[in-house]
Amino acid sequence: MEKVKAKIALEDGTVLEGCSMGATGETSGEAVFNTSMTGYQEILTDPSYKGQIVTMTYPLIGNYGINSEDVESPRPFVEGFVVKECSEIASNWRAEKTLDEYLKENNIVGIEGVDTRALTKHLRVAGVMKSVISTEDLDDQSLIRKARESPGLIGRDLVKEVACRECWPWNESGKFTVVVLDCGVKHNILRCLTTRGCRVIVAPAEASAEEILEMKPDGLLLSNGPGDPAGVPYVVDTVRNLVGKLPIFGICLGHQMLGLALGGKTYKLKFGHRGANHPVKDLRIGKISITVQNHGFCVDAETLDPQEVEITHINLNDQTLEGIRHKTLPIFSVQFHPEASAGPHDAAYLFDDFMAMLEEHCAAKR
Repeated sequence: MEKVKAKIALEDGTVLEGCSMGATGETSGEAVFNTSMTGYQEILTDPSYKGQIVTMTYPLIGNYGINSEDVESPRPFVEGFVVKECSEIASNWRAEKTLDEYLKENNIVGIEGVDTRALTKHLRVAGVMKSVISTEDLDDQSLIRKARESPGLIGRDLVKEVACRECWPWNESGKFTVVVLDCGVKHNILRCLTTRGCRVIVAPAEASAEEILEMKPDGLLLSNGPGDPAGVPYVVDTVRNLVGKLPIFGICLGHQMLGLALGGKTYKLKFGHRGANHPVKDLRIGKISITVQNHGFCVDAETLDPQEVEITHINLNDQTLEGIRHKTLPIFSVQFHPEASAGPHDAAYLFDDFMAMLEEHCAAKR
């Protein structure tokens, strides 16, 4: 069968041609790249990728297919998907369908046959930028104009498009009750809490501090999520009102929300950190973990009060801030994903640190 031609255009005038993969049509989003060799299903269903067109740097994607168990949310949230080669064969005993079939079912527009190495190198040099994939409009100038006119991520509230609308229980019982403020939470964060004996309640991002405290939680987890942390000031206000009232653990966007709530500022990285192979050093114990990352914004360490906040983790690739801890309150956060899924589990110890914090907090209340 003859393949349908497709193009991806960037706002700086770069245009690459390939073939349609997944759904046909047109889509726009911020063009980014992910350096993971595996885990494409988890990447597709990570709500943090809302608003982004993801390029996979590994050349062959889809060879082990798609199954119904390895999802991180109910559906894919990427705006588009770019690969060098999409495997037509799903060779794994757990596979239920091919990647192409999955993308078609969920109306995700993709493109294959693109020189993803060239695209990645360009984004590293020029920075991530707005882009369009189309199988309908193949006029270069038209696509470039559409890319430039697309909304981008700066200042946008994408959390409302991925978070739950009302509170719901992930499980029914546990030693500790933990409320997870859902900004686009990955399922494996909830699983990591459950396996450590927590009763988990998922609350919408718009929940107030009062509503959260009414649930009488032993602790609060601030989840990952998409977009610009400056675009969701209501979450920052909620976190600020909860500081000092219960233990708090922030992950990814949750880390950025906590940084803002503690008086810091955030900025946009040139091309972000996305992949399952980012080295991060825990400055407290000297341990280096290979971590899973997905973020385009970063907390500015220089804007945090050193009398109040300790820098706990740094990225060894570019020395950017990856973790903080309050010096007197039971509060800490990390920019990377200790729950992994997919990726190395080097940083899973941070969930154990949170459990120890909950244990100490509950003991002090008795």
